[in-house]
Amino acid sequence: MYGTFKNCAASIQLFKTAALAGVSAAALLMLAPTAHATSLVTNGSFEANAGSSCSLGTSGCATDWGSSGYNFLFINANSAQTTPIDTVALWGPLSGSANGFGPSPDGGAFIGLDGDFASGPVTQTISGLTAGDTYAVSFYWAAAQQSGFNGPTVQAMNVCLGSTGETYFNTGSQPLSGGNNNPSNINCSGSGASTANFDLASHAFSGWEYETVDLTANSSSEVLSFLAYGNLQVPPFALLDGVSMVQATPEPSTLPLLLTGLMGGLGALRSKKWLRR
Repeated sequence: MYGTFKNCAASIQLFKTAALAGVSAAALLMLAPTAHATSLVTNGSFEANAGSSCSLGTSGCATDWGSSGYNFLFINANSAQTTPIDTVALWGPLSGSANGFGPSPDGGAFIGLDGDFASGPVTQTISGLTAGDTYAVSFYWAAAQQSGFNGPTVQAMNVCLGSTGETYFNTGSQPLSGGNNNPSNINCSGSGASTANFDLASHAFSGWEYETVDLTANSSSEVLSFLAYGNLQVPPFALLDGVSMVQATPEPSTLPLLLTGLMGGLGALRSKKWLRR
């Protein structure tokens, strides 16, 4: 009898070992796709730049990024409030509004996109894509306002992966972008999405938000573009930082991975003749 209980206890211990091996295997499999992901975007933090705030359309302003709109590189949060670029500075504690304006979680330089005057996209050509595959584009964005102007704004950030940079269908009235993943007024020559619209009080700052959208490539080389929306008359500026783009991987289901690990553990134990009649 003692021998039977002893064997049972040993069997239970071995089963626990197998279960632990299964959980560990599942965890490793879930972590593996993200652990080796490398962003396809270069200079996504805008730290490779001319060394000072500048108009983004200027050659060398922000390495690997282009612009066809009224968009600017701000070298840091302080200069964005105190050192106008082409007369543009932003409301913040240093420019007369205690609105909490500050650097993005990514730190350092960032882009300010005018969603009202001469709106145009910020762009980078991305190579090495696989047509038909989905890519996760992540970024920080915030809603701000040009200092010296008054009035509430409604703002959003639009993103597109296509053959050209995105534009507005209706540049005269610029109706709302349509909200989350509904770019109703955006002319995107591929796969696009929009953030939710943000209602900003006069002189206010939204705080930084982190967004991830899934976009599908149509060819091996496409243009990644960002286009700000803002209502007219009261210069709204959508801010952008920390851009990355990686191939999206399906979220693995924990239960199948756990069962797979358990089966593997039990198989190993069976090979050691644990399950014997």
